[in-house]
Amino acid sequence: MELSQRITKEQTTKEPFPLSILSLTVGAFAIGMTEFVIMGLLPNVAEDLHVSISSAGQLITMYALGVAIGAPILTVLTHRIPQKKLLCLLMVLFILGNGISVFAPTYAVMMGARMITALTHGTFFGVGAVIASNLVRPDKRAGSVSIMMAGLTIANIIGVPLGTFIGQHMGWRSSFGAIAIMGIIALIGILIFIPQIRQDKPASILLQVTSLLKPKLLLYLLIGALGNAGLFTVFTYITPLLTQVTGFAEHSVTWILVLFGCGVTIGNIVGGKLADWKLMPSILGLYFTICVILTLFTFTIYSPIAAVLTIFLWGAASFAVFPGLQVRVMNLAQAAPALASTSSHSAGNLGNAAGAFIGGWVITHLTITALPWVGAVLVGLALILGIACYIAERKPAAA
Repeated sequence: MELSQRITKEQTTKEPFPLSILSLTVGAFAIGMTEFVIMGLLPNVAEDLHVSISSAGQLITMYALGVAIGAPILTVLTHRIPQKKLLCLLMVLFILGNGISVFAPTYAVMMGARMITALTHGTFFGVGAVIASNLVRPDKRAGSVSIMMAGLTIANIIGVPLGTFIGQHMGWRSSFGAIAIMGIIALIGILIFIPQIRQDKPASILLQVTSLLKPKLLLYLLIGALGNAGLFTVFTYITPLLTQVTGFAEHSVTWILVLFGCGVTIGNIVGGKLADWKLMPSILGLYFTICVILTLFTFTIYSPIAAVLTIFLWGAASFAVFPGLQVRVMNLAQAAPALASTSSHSAGNLGNAAGAFIGGWVITHLTITALPWVGAVLVGLALILGIACYIAERKPAAA
């Protein structure tokens, strides 16, 4: 009797959660789409706004910087706003930024629109992760956060290729119009399905910042930033790389991005399971794997079949490392989980910005074919730092 009551209670507790978490997934999908879709449209954007491809790439750089710098500040300043209301305000800002992108007449206006949109990114994921973890039992928290984060990976499989297809056939501005519509759908979902969650008294700004400034935590944020820099040094310029070097037609890039997205999704699922099994060994093993794959990409980029296979494996390995790294960062900042989660995304996007900038520099001063090995070097630095942290942590345990 007691067992059946407990089972019934658990089922009742879990029943409303899938729809509410799904509304967060839709928001994550829209945000992932606005971040990544411009990569498939880089030549189109550059031509329409009368700038070089390297300059158009800086739209990605500034977006990432907006997330890296703006998100933690916004999270700290808005920590007293109820979480549901904050998510709604963020989605309104997101819709506004993408709406401006649709009509942006100049490169400067487009840059401003990207910055507005970027402000919503890290804070949405930081607050969203806390909400998702509070909607389920403690033993299901990681799973609920991964469901929300799945919006990003689904954006890579469906959203980015679809947005690229729309942009190449109806003009790149129409892609941002579609993203704005996705933002409206997410806003409606949040209003309807996310419950008002009772919050504990928020920690003071000083306590939040202090919990974030631990040397070990900052080191892991740097590792994440370096890993992302290696990813985005190559991924930012994947379209010109595949068309100019490998010899693919522009429309073929859409389907290659679909395959990359499939790799990303598989990697995200496998990476989460690996992190639950052995957290640090899985992170280090994955960074080593990414180094090897990017080094191989330097040679396989000249063969269409080998290049596509490498891109699939690269996407899987690159995104498999994220769940474990996110868990590690949140474990190190118990007093400010939202700020820690946001800062993890900020560090990652700082890496995105650095990667896009470094990639542009490599194209200008070296050659576009140098991108993969430069990316491998950056991921290698993340691996070296990770190994150093792991060894340092194991010494006291051994003692």
